Amino acid sequence: MSDIENKTNQLIGSRIRAIRQSQRLSQAALAEKAHLSLPLISSIELGKSTMLVTTLLRIIEALQVSADELLRPDVPSVNGIYQNEFAELLGGCTPEEIDSIIKIVKELIETMHTKKDDYSDF
Repeated sequence: MSDIENKTNQLIGSRIRAIRQSQRLSQAALAEKAHLSLPLISSIELGKSTMLVTTLLRIIEALQVSADELLRPDVPSVNGIYQNEFAELLGGCTPEEIDSIIKIVKELIETMHTKKDDYSDF
Protein backbone atom coordinates (compact mmCIF):
# COMPACT_ATOMS: atom_id res chain seq x y z
CA MET A 1 0.00 0.00 0.00
CA SER A 2 1.36 3.45 -0.94
CA ASP A 3 1.82 6.26 1.57
CA ILE A 4 -1.11 8.15 0.03
CA GLU A 5 -3.40 5.13 0.29
CA ASN A 6 -2.25 4.52 3.84
CA LYS A 7 -2.91 8.16 4.83
CA THR A 8 -6.32 8.09 3.12
CA ASN A 9 -7.29 4.90 4.95
CA GLN A 10 -6.23 6.46 8.25
CA LEU A 11 -8.24 9.64 7.60
CA ILE A 12 -11.38 7.75 6.62
CA GLY A 13 -10.94 5.37 9.54
CA SER A 14 -10.60 8.24 11.99
CA ARG A 15 -13.74 9.87 10.57
CA ILE A 16 -15.65 6.61 10.98
CA ARG A 17 -14.43 6.35 14.58
CA ALA A 18 -15.38 9.97 15.34
CA ILE A 19 -18.88 9.55 13.93
CA ARG A 20 -19.34 6.20 15.70
CA GLN A 21 -18.25 7.72 19.00
CA SER A 22 -20.45 10.79 18.52
CA GLN A 23 -23.37 8.39 18.16
CA ARG A 24 -22.22 6.60 21.32
CA LEU A 25 -21.82 3.30 19.49
CA SER A 26 -19.21 0.74 20.41
CA GLN A 27 -17.19 -0.92 17.68
CA ALA A 28 -19.15 -4.11 18.41
CA ALA A 29 -22.46 -2.30 17.95
CA LEU A 30 -21.32 -0.80 14.64
CA ALA A 31 -20.06 -4.19 13.49
CA GLU A 32 -23.43 -5.73 14.29
CA LYS A 33 -25.42 -2.94 12.58
CA ALA A 34 -23.20 -3.10 9.49
CA HIS A 35 -23.09 -6.92 9.44
CA LEU A 36 -19.30 -6.85 9.59
CA SER A 37 -16.80 -8.42 11.96
CA LEU A 38 -15.49 -6.53 14.97
CA PRO A 39 -11.84 -7.06 13.93
CA LEU A 40 -12.63 -5.55 10.51
CA ILE A 41 -14.22 -2.45 12.08
CA SER A 42 -11.18 -2.06 14.33
CA SER A 43 -8.80 -2.46 11.40
CA ILE A 44 -10.72 0.08 9.32
CA GLU A 45 -10.80 2.66 12.13
CA LEU A 46 -7.06 2.28 12.60
CA GLY A 47 -6.48 2.74 8.87
CA LYS A 48 -4.91 -0.69 8.54
CA SER A 49 -7.46 -1.98 6.05
CA THR A 50 -8.59 -0.90 2.61
CA MET A 51 -12.36 -1.20 2.36
CA LEU A 52 -14.36 -2.72 -0.39
CA VAL A 53 -17.13 -0.48 -1.67
CA THR A 54 -19.72 -2.86 -0.19
CA THR A 55 -18.05 -2.54 3.22
CA LEU A 56 -18.08 1.25 2.98
CA LEU A 57 -21.77 1.20 2.04
CA ARG A 58 -22.61 -1.01 5.02
CA ILE A 59 -20.80 1.36 7.37
CA ILE A 60 -22.48 4.42 5.83
CA GLU A 61 -25.90 2.81 6.18
CA ALA A 62 -25.21 1.65 9.74
CA LEU A 63 -24.05 5.13 10.80
CA GLN A 64 -26.79 6.87 8.76
CA VAL A 65 -24.34 9.40 7.27
CA SER A 66 -23.55 10.52 3.76
CA ALA A 67 -20.49 9.19 1.95
CA ASP A 68 -19.28 12.80 1.72
CA GLU A 69 -19.02 13.01 5.50
CA LEU A 70 -16.54 10.14 5.45
CA LEU A 71 -14.76 10.73 2.17
CA ARG A 72 -14.81 14.50 1.56
CA PRO A 73 -15.37 16.52 4.75
CA ASP A 74 -13.82 19.59 3.09
CA VAL A 75 -16.73 19.94 0.66
CA PRO A 76 -18.73 23.11 1.52
CA SER A 77 -22.05 21.26 1.84
CA VAL A 78 -20.46 18.86 4.31
CA ASN A 79 -19.03 21.76 6.30
CA GLY A 80 -22.60 23.05 6.54
CA ILE A 81 -23.66 19.71 8.01
CA TYR A 82 -20.96 20.05 10.68
CA GLN A 83 -22.01 23.60 11.45
CA ASN A 84 -25.64 22.54 11.80
CA GLU A 85 -24.63 19.66 14.06
CA PHE A 86 -22.63 22.03 16.26
CA ALA A 87 -25.57 24.44 16.42
CA GLU A 88 -27.86 21.58 17.47
CA LEU A 89 -25.44 20.62 20.22
CA LEU A 90 -25.45 24.17 21.54
CA GLY A 91 -29.24 24.43 21.27
CA GLY A 92 -29.85 22.93 24.70
CA CYS A 93 -27.14 24.92 26.47
CA THR A 94 -27.40 27.98 28.65
CA PRO A 95 -25.60 31.16 27.55
CA GLU A 96 -22.93 30.51 30.20
CA GLU A 97 -22.39 26.97 28.89
CA ILE A 98 -22.16 28.24 25.31
CA ASP A 99 -19.57 30.81 26.37
CA SER A 100 -17.50 28.09 28.08
CA ILE A 101 -17.79 25.77 25.07
CA ILE A 102 -16.69 28.52 22.69
CA LYS A 103 -13.63 29.26 24.85
CA ILE A 104 -12.73 25.56 24.90
CA VAL A 105 -13.16 25.23 21.15
CA LYS A 106 -10.99 28.30 20.50
CA GLU A 107 -8.22 26.85 22.67
CA LEU A 108 -8.57 23.46 20.97
CA ILE A 109 -8.31 25.02 17.51
CA GLU A 110 -5.26 27.02 18.55
CA THR A 111 -3.63 23.87 19.96
CA MET A 112 -4.43 21.89 16.82
CA HIS A 113 -2.98 24.59 14.57
CA THR A 114 0.12 24.87 16.74
CA LYS A 115 0.69 21.10 16.62
CA LYS A 116 0.19 21.13 12.85
CA ASP A 117 2.82 23.85 12.56
CA ASP A 118 5.18 21.86 14.81
CA TYR A 119 5.03 18.90 12.42
CA SER A 120 5.31 20.90 9.20
CA ASP A 121 9.11 20.88 9.49
CA PHE A 122 9.29 17.12 8.90
